[in-house]
Order: sequence, then structure tokens, then C-alpha cells
Amino acid sequence: MEEDGIVEEESARMDRVGDRLRAAREAKGLELEQVAAETRIPQRHLESIEAGDFASLPSRTYAIGFSRTYARTLDLDEREVLDQVRAELAEHRGNVDATPAKFEPGDPARVPGRGLAWFAVFAAILLMGGIYAFYRSYFAPGLGPAPLQDPEEQFAAADNPQASEPAPAAQPTGGPVVFTSEMDETWVKFYDASGERLYEAQMNTGDTYTVPADAEGPQIWTGRPYALAITIGGRAVPKLSEEDEVVRDVPVTAEALLARPVPEEAADAAPEPPAAAATPAT
Repeated sequence: MEEDGIVEEESARMDRVGDRLRAAREAKGLELEQVAAETRIPQRHLESIEAGDFASLPSRTYAIGFSRTYARTLDLDEREVLDQVRAELAEHRGNVDATPAKFEPGDPARVPGRGLAWFAVFAAILLMGGIYAFYRSYFAPGLGPAPLQDPEEQFAAADNPQASEPAPAAQPTGGPVVFTSEMDETWVKFYDASGERLYEAQMNTGDTYTVPADAEGPQIWTGRPYALAITIGGRAVPKLSEEDEVVRDVPVTAEALLARPVPEEAADAAPEPPAAAATPAT
């Protein structure tokens, strides 16, 4: 009689859904760790299902959902396993929390992965940033960065438009004085205040001469002043004359050239000098 009771107890125990799932898992040669990794069900919950301890699960919904996924992984009849789970839950209804959890997936395999969850968070942050930027630019434009210019200066510029116009380019005030011939056979002579010759030649087109910076009172003598372009510090200045005449004893220091009264048309006609190496003084 005692042996019959043990056999009946063992048979009843084997009829439990947890024992059935464990036997199917062992028959497939699977460990709980493998099943947990494949189903994404925590191993402790799988252990509770195999032990028939549904009360340790978060809720009835979890017990049913986890058992369905477990049975599907082991190729068991899901409907039959769920019917058995519901029967065992009914036997221990007082031990299982029947209150639904805030998030109770029927199938844990359908729970979004961690990567998808982080993507959703990032998308929500971008959406909130876009809404905030739209609000600032459309509804509250005054909240933007302050203007770089003082408001009083802005009003003054509006009242006086000429004040905002750019200043004219500065005139050359010093630097090497360079004469460049624009015609062939242009005779020219440079000499200092004592009459000592600094340079004398028949200059061809493109020939240049740089007045020595240490020359005392340098002057020029030529019959083609209109053929000599002049630059001071690399900037063009009007020619000595636009007429076909002889000029002599004309100072050619930077100060003297800049101080000359020059007709407006002559100043407008002053060309840029061609780039050429200076001819050394002879």
C-alpha cells in the first residue's frame, strides 16, 4: 500500500507542467542558461516555472506568457501546456498576484530589444529639441542671441546712412618709389640735390628704377613723363604729367610726389605698374 502511494504521488508530480517542461528540456539536452538566452526569460523565472512556484512570478500574465514561450521553444503543444498552467494557477489562486503589472507582455520574445529602446529615447530627445527650436524661432524670436552692435549705434546708422559706408582706401604714405617705363626708348635721368647722377638710361617697356631711399633730394629729368608709371610702397600714384613735355628738376621723394597737385582725370588714369625687377642704379 505504501509503495502504491509513492507511485501515485510520483505520477501526480510528473503531471505537473513544470516537470513536463523540465523533462522536455532535458530530453533535448538543453541547460536552463541556454533556454534563458534563447527566450530572453530570466533564468530564475524558468526555475520557478519548472518548480511549479508560480507565486514567485510577477503576475498571472507573466506565468502564462513565460510558459507559452517555454513550451514553444521545446516544441510542445502550447495550448495543452497553457491549459495545464491555468489549472495549476486555479489551485493556488490565493498565492499568485492576480493584479496585472504595468507592463505585461504575453510573449517575452516580443519585448523590444535594448537597442530599439535606446533608439526610441534618442528619437524622443530629437523631437523635443526640434519643438523647442521651432518655438524659439517662431513664437519667441526675441529670445535669440543679442545683436553684436549696440542698439544706439544701430539707430544712429539708420539715421545717417553715410556713417555706415566704408572709409575710402588709405593713400600711400611711404615706401619705395619705383618708376616703370611703359614705352621703349624712354630717356630718363635721376640725380640728387647736388647734381650727382643716380641713374641714366634709355628705358624700354617694363624696365624699372627704384629711387634709393638714402638719396638726398632725388630729382628726375625726362622728355616723356607720360611714359613713366609711378608707385609708392607698391601703390600707384599719378604720373608726373600726361602731356608731351620735358620735365626737369622735379623732386621724386615719396613726400614730394604725394604733395603734388594732380588733375582729377590724371589721378583716375593712373595705371597699376607691371611686375618687374628693379634695374640697378648706374
